[in-house]
Amino acid sequence: MSASDRFRISKVDTWLEHLELTRPYTIAYKTVTAVENVFIRVETADGAWGIGAGSPAAYVTGEDTDACFAALSANAESLLLGKDVRALPQLIRDMEAKMPATPAARTAIDIALHDLLAKQLGVPLVKLLGEAHTALPTSITIGIKSLEETLEEAEEYLGRGFKILKLKIGKSLEQDIETTRKLNEKVRGQMLIRVDANQGYSTDDLVTYARSTEGLGLDLIEQPVAKEAWEKMREVPADVRKICAGDESMQLPADALAMAAAPQPFGIYNIKLMKCGGINASMRIGNIAQLAGIDLMWGCMDESIVSITGALHAALANPATRYLDLDGSLDLARDLVKGGFVLKDGYLSVSDKPGLGVTLIT
Repeated sequence: MSASDRFRISKVDTWLEHLELTRPYTIAYKTVTAVENVFIRVETADGAWGIGAGSPAAYVTGEDTDACFAALSANAESLLLGKDVRALPQLIRDMEAKMPATPAARTAIDIALHDLLAKQLGVPLVKLLGEAHTALPTSITIGIKSLEETLEEAEEYLGRGFKILKLKIGKSLEQDIETTRKLNEKVRGQMLIRVDANQGYSTDDLVTYARSTEGLGLDLIEQPVAKEAWEKMREVPADVRKICAGDESMQLPADALAMAAAPQPFGIYNIKLMKCGGINASMRIGNIAQLAGIDLMWGCMDESIVSITGALHAALANPATRYLDLDGSLDLARDLVKGGFVLKDGYLSVSDKPGLGVTLIT
Protein backbone atom coordinates (compact mmCIF):
# COMPACT_ATOMS: atom_id res chain seq x y z
CA MET A 1 0.00 0.00 0.00
CA SER A 2 1.40 3.40 -1.00
CA ALA A 3 1.69 6.24 1.51
CA SER A 4 -1.05 8.19 -0.25
CA ASP A 5 -3.47 5.24 0.00
CA ARG A 6 -3.39 5.62 3.79
CA PHE A 7 -5.23 8.90 3.33
CA ARG A 8 -7.62 7.86 0.56
CA ILE A 9 -11.22 7.17 1.60
CA SER A 10 -12.39 3.74 0.47
CA LYS A 11 -15.62 3.28 2.40
CA VAL A 12 -18.47 5.52 3.61
CA ASP A 13 -21.36 4.46 5.86
CA THR A 14 -24.25 6.67 7.00
CA TRP A 15 -27.12 5.93 9.37
CA LEU A 16 -29.70 7.46 11.72
CA GLU A 17 -30.06 6.87 15.47
CA HIS A 18 -32.96 7.64 17.83
CA LEU A 19 -31.52 8.71 21.18
CA GLU A 20 -33.74 9.00 24.27
CA LEU A 21 -32.98 11.52 27.01
CA THR A 22 -32.78 10.50 30.65
CA ARG A 23 -33.97 13.97 31.68
CA PRO A 24 -36.47 15.67 29.33
CA TYR A 25 -36.39 19.47 29.52
CA THR A 26 -38.40 22.55 28.56
CA ILE A 27 -37.16 25.74 26.88
CA ALA A 28 -39.06 28.87 25.86
CA TYR A 29 -40.87 27.21 22.95
CA LYS A 30 -40.75 23.40 23.29
CA THR A 31 -40.19 20.33 25.46
CA VAL A 32 -37.56 17.79 24.39
CA THR A 33 -37.69 14.08 25.32
CA ALA A 34 -35.54 12.46 22.60
CA VAL A 35 -33.40 13.40 19.61
CA GLU A 36 -32.45 11.99 16.23
CA ASN A 37 -28.75 12.08 15.37
CA VAL A 38 -27.20 11.18 12.03
CA PHE A 39 -23.85 9.40 11.88
CA ILE A 40 -21.18 8.86 9.25
CA ARG A 41 -18.10 6.67 9.32
CA VAL A 42 -15.35 7.04 6.73
CA GLU A 43 -12.61 4.46 6.32
CA THR A 44 -9.35 4.02 4.43
CA ALA A 45 -7.96 0.83 2.90
CA ASP A 46 -5.66 0.24 5.86
CA GLY A 47 -8.66 0.10 8.23
CA ALA A 48 -8.31 3.56 9.77
CA TRP A 49 -11.62 5.28 10.35
CA GLY A 50 -13.16 8.57 11.33
CA ILE A 51 -16.63 9.16 12.73
CA GLY A 52 -18.91 12.16 12.64
CA ALA A 53 -22.38 13.00 13.94
CA GLY A 54 -25.04 15.61 13.30
CA SER A 55 -28.00 16.74 15.39
CA PRO A 56 -30.43 18.69 13.16
CA ALA A 57 -32.69 21.31 14.74
CA ALA A 58 -35.41 22.68 12.47
CA TYR A 59 -36.30 25.41 14.96
CA VAL A 60 -32.73 26.78 14.76
CA THR A 61 -31.48 26.21 11.21
CA GLY A 62 -34.57 25.09 9.30
CA GLU A 63 -33.08 21.62 8.75
CA ASP A 64 -35.19 18.74 10.04
CA THR A 65 -34.07 15.15 10.49
CA ASP A 66 -35.45 13.96 7.16
CA ALA A 67 -33.67 16.70 5.21
CA CYS A 68 -30.43 16.12 7.11
CA PHE A 69 -30.35 12.37 6.58
CA ALA A 70 -31.45 12.67 2.95
CA ALA A 71 -28.62 15.11 2.21
CA LEU A 72 -26.08 12.87 3.91
CA SER A 73 -27.31 9.72 2.17
CA ALA A 74 -27.43 11.36 -1.25
CA ASN A 75 -24.09 13.16 -1.16
CA ALA A 76 -21.59 11.56 1.22
CA GLU A 77 -20.30 8.83 -1.08
CA SER A 78 -20.02 11.02 -4.17
CA LEU A 79 -18.21 13.71 -2.19
CA LEU A 80 -15.80 11.42 -0.34
CA LEU A 81 -15.13 8.05 -1.99
CA GLY A 82 -11.65 7.92 -3.49
CA LYS A 83 -10.72 11.34 -2.08
CA ASP A 84 -7.56 12.11 -0.14
CA VAL A 85 -8.48 13.34 3.35
CA ARG A 86 -5.38 15.56 3.36
CA ALA A 87 -7.28 17.78 0.90
CA LEU A 88 -9.74 18.52 3.72
CA PRO A 89 -10.26 22.27 3.02
CA GLN A 90 -11.15 21.52 -0.60
CA LEU A 91 -13.48 18.71 0.46
CA ILE A 92 -15.20 21.12 2.83
CA ARG A 93 -15.66 23.71 0.06
CA ASP A 94 -17.15 21.08 -2.23
CA MET A 95 -19.47 19.93 0.56
CA GLU A 96 -20.67 23.46 1.32
CA ALA A 97 -21.46 24.02 -2.36
CA LYS A 98 -23.35 20.71 -2.62
CA MET A 99 -25.24 20.85 0.71
CA PRO A 100 -25.84 24.54 1.55
CA ALA A 101 -29.15 24.04 3.38
CA THR A 102 -28.18 21.20 5.74
CA PRO A 103 -25.51 22.34 8.23
CA ALA A 104 -25.92 19.35 10.58
CA ALA A 105 -25.29 16.98 7.68
CA ARG A 106 -22.21 19.01 6.75
CA THR A 107 -21.08 18.88 10.38
CA ALA A 108 -21.24 15.08 10.44
CA ILE A 109 -18.99 14.84 7.36
CA ASP A 110 -16.67 17.60 8.60
CA ILE A 111 -16.09 15.92 11.98
CA ALA A 112 -15.47 12.51 10.40
CA LEU A 113 -12.86 13.98 8.06
CA HIS A 114 -11.09 15.81 10.88
CA ASP A 115 -11.11 12.68 13.03
CA LEU A 116 -9.66 10.54 10.23
CA LEU A 117 -6.96 13.04 9.23
CA ALA A 118 -5.74 13.57 12.79
CA LYS A 119 -5.70 9.81 13.38
CA GLN A 120 -3.63 9.17 10.28
CA LEU A 121 -1.22 11.88 11.37
CA GLY A 122 -1.08 10.34 14.85
CA VAL A 123 -2.10 13.45 16.83
CA PRO A 124 -5.11 14.60 18.87
CA LEU A 125 -7.29 16.83 16.72
CA VAL A 126 -6.70 19.86 18.97
CA LYS A 127 -2.98 19.67 18.17
CA LEU A 128 -3.72 19.68 14.44
CA LEU A 129 -6.00 22.72 14.85
CA GLY A 130 -3.54 24.58 17.11
CA GLU A 131 -4.14 24.17 20.83
CA ALA A 132 -4.80 27.44 22.71
CA HIS A 133 -6.34 26.05 25.94
CA THR A 134 -5.92 22.77 27.81
CA ALA A 135 -9.17 22.79 29.82
CA LEU A 136 -12.14 25.07 30.51
CA PRO A 137 -15.24 24.78 32.74
CA THR A 138 -18.54 23.92 31.10
CA SER A 139 -21.98 25.02 32.20
CA ILE A 140 -24.77 22.51 32.69
CA THR A 141 -28.32 23.42 31.79
CA ILE A 142 -31.50 23.65 33.85
CA GLY A 143 -34.64 23.88 31.73
CA ILE A 144 -37.71 25.99 32.52
CA LYS A 145 -39.11 24.46 35.71
CA SER A 146 -40.77 25.45 38.95
CA LEU A 147 -38.58 27.31 41.43
CA GLU A 148 -38.47 24.30 43.72
CA GLU A 149 -37.37 21.96 40.91
CA THR A 150 -34.79 24.48 39.71
CA LEU A 151 -33.19 24.73 43.14
CA GLU A 152 -33.21 20.95 43.59
CA GLU A 153 -31.48 20.43 40.25
CA ALA A 154 -28.93 23.13 41.08
CA GLU A 155 -28.12 21.27 44.30
CA GLU A 156 -27.57 18.07 42.31
CA TYR A 157 -25.18 19.73 39.86
CA LEU A 158 -23.29 21.42 42.67
CA GLY A 159 -22.77 17.99 44.22
CA ARG A 160 -21.48 16.67 40.88
CA GLY A 161 -18.74 19.26 40.79
CA PHE A 162 -20.07 21.67 38.17
CA LYS A 163 -19.00 25.28 38.55
CA ILE A 164 -21.48 26.97 36.19
CA LEU A 165 -25.25 26.72 35.75
CA LYS A 166 -27.13 27.78 32.63
CA LEU A 167 -30.73 28.65 33.43
CA LYS A 168 -33.35 28.59 30.68
CA ILE A 169 -35.65 31.61 30.86
CA GLY A 170 -37.85 33.55 28.45
CA LYS A 171 -41.45 32.60 29.27
CA SER A 172 -42.22 35.06 32.07
CA LEU A 173 -40.05 38.10 32.79
CA GLU A 174 -41.28 38.48 36.36
CA GLN A 175 -40.77 34.79 37.12
CA ASP A 176 -37.35 34.84 35.44
CA ILE A 177 -36.15 37.66 37.69
CA GLU A 178 -37.41 35.93 40.82
CA THR A 179 -35.93 32.55 39.86
CA THR A 180 -32.56 34.11 39.03
CA ARG A 181 -32.45 35.88 42.41
CA LYS A 182 -33.39 32.74 44.34
CA LEU A 183 -30.92 30.63 42.39
CA ASN A 184 -28.18 33.15 43.13
CA GLU A 185 -29.01 32.94 46.83
CA LYS A 186 -28.69 29.16 46.61
CA VAL A 187 -25.33 28.94 44.80
CA ARG A 188 -23.65 32.30 45.45
CA GLY A 189 -19.90 31.86 45.89
CA GLN A 190 -20.07 28.27 44.64
CA MET A 191 -21.37 28.47 41.07
CA LEU A 192 -21.68 31.07 38.33
CA ILE A 193 -25.04 31.59 36.62
CA ARG A 194 -25.67 32.05 32.92
CA VAL A 195 -29.15 32.48 31.44
CA ASP A 196 -30.60 31.65 28.03
CA ALA A 197 -33.81 33.39 26.97
CA ASN A 198 -34.06 31.43 23.71
CA GLN A 199 -35.44 34.46 21.82
CA GLY A 200 -38.14 35.03 24.45
CA TYR A 201 -37.55 38.73 25.20
CA SER A 202 -38.02 42.10 23.58
CA THR A 203 -35.14 44.56 23.94
CA ASP A 204 -37.15 46.33 26.68
CA ASP A 205 -37.59 43.02 28.50
CA LEU A 206 -33.86 42.40 28.21
CA VAL A 207 -32.92 45.73 29.76
CA THR A 208 -35.47 45.25 32.53
CA TYR A 209 -34.11 41.79 33.27
CA ALA A 210 -30.48 42.94 33.17
CA ARG A 211 -31.09 45.92 35.46
CA SER A 212 -33.22 43.84 37.87
CA THR A 213 -30.46 41.25 38.24
CA GLU A 214 -27.51 43.64 38.53
CA GLY A 215 -25.23 42.67 41.37
CA LEU A 216 -25.88 38.95 40.92
CA GLY A 217 -22.77 38.54 38.78
CA LEU A 218 -24.52 36.96 35.79
CA ASP A 219 -21.90 35.40 33.53
CA LEU A 220 -23.86 36.05 30.34
CA ILE A 221 -27.33 36.35 28.78
CA GLU A 222 -27.80 34.15 25.72
CA GLN A 223 -29.99 35.06 22.71
CA PRO A 224 -32.45 37.35 24.46
CA VAL A 225 -34.33 38.51 21.33
CA ALA A 226 -35.81 36.90 18.23
CA LYS A 227 -33.07 35.79 15.86
CA GLU A 228 -34.27 38.16 13.12
CA ALA A 229 -34.20 41.13 15.54
CA TRP A 230 -30.46 41.13 16.18
CA GLU A 231 -29.94 44.62 14.77
CA LYS A 232 -32.30 45.98 17.45
CA MET A 233 -29.67 44.82 19.96
CA ARG A 234 -27.53 47.76 18.80
CA GLU A 235 -30.02 50.05 20.62
CA VAL A 236 -29.41 48.26 23.93
CA PRO A 237 -26.97 49.88 26.41
CA ALA A 238 -23.38 48.85 25.73
CA ASP A 239 -22.83 47.25 29.15
CA VAL A 240 -25.79 44.91 28.54
CA ARG A 241 -24.77 44.07 24.98
CA LYS A 242 -21.30 43.18 26.20
CA ILE A 243 -22.61 40.24 28.30
CA CYS A 244 -25.11 39.05 25.66
CA ALA A 245 -24.34 36.08 23.44
CA GLY A 246 -25.69 35.71 19.94
CA ASP A 247 -26.91 32.16 19.31
CA GLU A 248 -29.74 31.64 16.84
CA SER A 249 -28.88 35.03 15.31
CA MET A 250 -25.24 34.04 14.78
CA GLN A 251 -25.03 30.91 12.68
CA LEU A 252 -22.55 31.21 9.80
CA PRO A 253 -19.20 32.95 9.29
CA ALA A 254 -21.06 35.59 7.24
CA ASP A 255 -23.25 36.35 10.29
CA ALA A 256 -20.17 36.68 12.47
CA LEU A 257 -18.70 39.17 10.02
CA ALA A 258 -21.90 41.24 9.81
CA MET A 259 -22.16 41.41 13.60
CA ALA A 260 -18.52 42.38 14.06
CA ALA A 261 -19.24 45.93 12.86
CA ALA A 262 -19.71 48.60 15.54
CA PRO A 263 -21.85 48.96 17.50
CA GLN A 264 -21.58 45.23 18.04
CA PRO A 265 -24.97 43.70 18.96
CA PHE A 266 -23.35 40.92 20.99
CA GLY A 267 -20.16 40.82 23.01
CA ILE A 268 -20.13 37.04 22.71
CA TYR A 269 -20.69 34.66 19.80
CA ASN A 270 -22.17 31.26 20.61
CA ILE A 271 -20.73 28.80 18.10
CA LYS A 272 -22.59 25.55 17.55
CA LEU A 273 -21.21 23.17 14.98
CA MET A 274 -24.75 22.22 13.97
CA LYS A 275 -25.49 25.81 12.98
CA CYS A 276 -22.33 26.68 11.10
CA GLY A 277 -21.61 23.33 9.45
CA GLY A 278 -18.65 21.91 11.32
CA ILE A 279 -15.18 22.47 12.69
CA ASN A 280 -13.78 24.17 9.59
CA ALA A 281 -16.54 26.80 9.58
CA SER A 282 -16.29 27.24 13.35
CA MET A 283 -12.61 28.10 13.06
CA ARG A 284 -13.45 30.78 10.51
CA ILE A 285 -15.95 32.29 12.94
CA GLY A 286 -13.30 32.10 15.64
CA ASN A 287 -10.85 34.07 13.52
CA ILE A 288 -13.43 36.81 12.93
CA ALA A 289 -14.28 36.97 16.65
CA GLN A 290 -10.64 37.21 17.67
CA LEU A 291 -9.99 40.07 15.25
CA ALA A 292 -13.15 41.92 16.37
CA GLY A 293 -12.49 41.51 20.10
CA ILE A 294 -15.56 39.31 20.60
CA ASP A 295 -15.47 36.40 23.05
CA LEU A 296 -16.50 32.89 22.04
CA MET A 297 -18.95 30.56 23.69
CA TRP A 298 -19.28 27.01 22.39
CA GLY A 299 -22.74 25.49 22.65
CA CYS A 300 -24.54 22.38 21.46
CA MET A 301 -27.81 20.62 20.86
CA ASP A 302 -28.58 17.23 22.39
CA GLU A 303 -25.75 15.39 20.70
CA SER A 304 -23.56 12.32 20.71
CA ILE A 305 -20.18 12.36 22.41
CA VAL A 306 -18.83 12.34 18.84
CA SER A 307 -19.90 15.88 17.98
CA ILE A 308 -19.53 17.25 21.51
CA THR A 309 -15.89 16.14 21.42
CA GLY A 310 -15.44 17.66 17.97
CA ALA A 311 -16.72 20.98 19.28
CA LEU A 312 -14.46 20.78 22.31
CA HIS A 313 -11.33 20.22 20.19
CA ALA A 314 -12.26 23.29 18.13
CA ALA A 315 -13.05 25.36 21.23
CA LEU A 316 -9.71 24.57 22.83
CA ALA A 317 -7.96 25.57 19.60
CA ASN A 318 -9.49 29.07 19.48
CA PRO A 319 -7.72 31.85 21.42
CA ALA A 320 -11.00 33.82 21.75
CA THR A 321 -12.78 30.97 23.58
CA ARG A 322 -13.99 32.03 27.03
CA TYR A 323 -17.11 29.95 27.65
CA LEU A 324 -18.14 26.32 27.19
CA ASP A 325 -21.70 25.00 27.23
CA LEU A 326 -21.00 21.49 26.01
CA ASP A 327 -23.30 19.37 28.16
CA GLY A 328 -25.38 17.97 25.27
CA SER A 329 -24.38 14.32 25.63
CA LEU A 330 -24.67 14.06 29.41
CA ASP A 331 -28.40 13.25 29.43
CA LEU A 332 -28.42 10.71 26.57
CA ALA A 333 -29.74 7.33 27.68
CA ARG A 334 -27.27 5.70 25.29
CA ASP A 335 -24.53 6.66 22.86
CA LEU A 336 -22.52 4.97 20.11
CA VAL A 337 -19.09 5.84 21.47
CA LYS A 338 -17.24 6.37 24.71
CA GLY A 339 -14.18 8.40 25.60
CA GLY A 340 -13.49 11.60 23.71
CA PHE A 341 -13.76 14.40 26.23
CA VAL A 342 -12.74 14.23 29.88
CA LEU A 343 -15.07 15.82 32.45
CA LYS A 344 -13.54 16.42 35.89
CA ASP A 345 -14.81 18.82 38.56
CA GLY A 346 -16.84 20.68 35.94
CA TYR A 347 -13.87 21.17 33.60
CA LEU A 348 -13.67 19.73 30.09
CA SER A 349 -10.48 18.60 28.40
CA VAL A 350 -9.56 16.14 25.66
CA SER A 351 -7.48 12.98 25.80
CA ASP A 352 -4.06 12.51 24.23
CA LYS A 353 -5.39 9.87 21.81
CA PRO A 354 -5.22 10.57 18.05
CA GLY A 355 -8.21 12.19 16.37
CA LEU A 356 -11.28 12.73 18.52
CA GLY A 357 -10.13 10.02 20.91
CA VAL A 358 -13.48 8.19 20.87
CA THR A 359 -13.97 4.42 20.93
CA LEU A 360 -16.95 2.63 19.37
CA ILE A 361 -19.23 0.82 21.80
CA THR A 362 -19.75 -2.71 20.50
